[in-house]
Amino acid sequence: MTADEEIGQAGGNAPTAAGGRAEAEALAGVVADGARPVGAALEVDVLIVGAGPAGLFAAYYAGFRGLKTAIMDSLPEPGGQVTAMYPEKLIFDIGGFPSVRGRDLVDALVAQAAPFQPHYLLGHQATELAHVEDAVLITSSQGTHVRAKAVIITGGLGTFTPRPLPTGSEYLGHGLAYFVPKLDDYAGMDVLIVGGGDSAFDWAQSLEPLSRSVTVVHRRKGFRAHEHTVSNVLASSVKVLVDSQVAEVSGSGQVEAVEILHTPTGERQRLDIQRIVAALGFTADLGPLTHWGLNIQRRQIVVETTMATGVERVFAAGDITEYPGKVRLIATGFGEAATAVNNAAPVINPGAHVFPGHSSNVS
Repeated sequence: MTADEEIGQAGGNAPTAAGGRAEAEALAGVVADGARPVGAALEVDVLIVGAGPAGLFAAYYAGFRGLKTAIMDSLPEPGGQVTAMYPEKLIFDIGGFPSVRGRDLVDALVAQAAPFQPHYLLGHQATELAHVEDAVLITSSQGTHVRAKAVIITGGLGTFTPRPLPTGSEYLGHGLAYFVPKLDDYAGMDVLIVGGGDSAFDWAQSLEPLSRSVTVVHRRKGFRAHEHTVSNVLASSVKVLVDSQVAEVSGSGQVEAVEILHTPTGERQRLDIQRIVAALGFTADLGPLTHWGLNIQRRQIVVETTMATGVERVFAAGDITEYPGKVRLIATGFGEAATAVNNAAPVINPGAHVFPGHSSNVS
């Protein structure tokens, strides 16, 4: 499942319901780790760059292989594109699930890896790579150093950067958000959603039963969202304003109101709201990875059948990879993640075998 129509290809690396994930994250220590002092090093067997489905499954598999693992992602929460773009949508092509909601899949993957206690470095973009004795040293955008015996890049389409709302950026985290990590946080609120794509209409459809009011503002008459979802939203209590944009955001430290400009007429109206969801899409950028010596073709990393990249101790898996016959599916990424971990194992520990044995044989 993809959401390319809402992701701008800029040319870097690569939130949710309460309950299951909260417990799993508490066990796994899922935090946006900004506390590690600049210059301090974290030593692990394998660093996974990208916390989407492939990266989370790689974390489980590395733990299964007895490897100490860290996961680094530029986004503030695990789940990658699934969390950012379609957490409420059903996915139908995951083995063993007739259908599974995006956020539930991410919850399950976090819970699956949790017993092995991977160290999460969320809100960190992997920026620099250097080879040291028997290891690779990765530096993050926050100055954290990770010394790993192998690196597995599972960055999807690259680093996701939300397209900003043209005004009101000072309210980010104070009523303005680019993600809806927990629907319950919007219960009883007056919510404004800005955008006309799948994310905007998915959020509108999901929040309509919970919020006091939901308004969608889009700068055009046409929408990029799936026609069926648009029809459902238009038939609901959600108010949809077209040919309009947010001209001003106001409030005393917290979003309290917006002024909406109707572009064709110049008319303005004030809406009293407490939450804004700017669902304007994202840019995806390979950024620093382009300087790591990787063989990159059409924004993908060329890999061998072992998922090796050709750069010593660096492997890749998931949507970011390219090889003959490549199919970009979450299901494919799971297999590639297992292949990458199992082929990295003897690099990390020369006495290890590629084949891990069967998990059903483990008590």
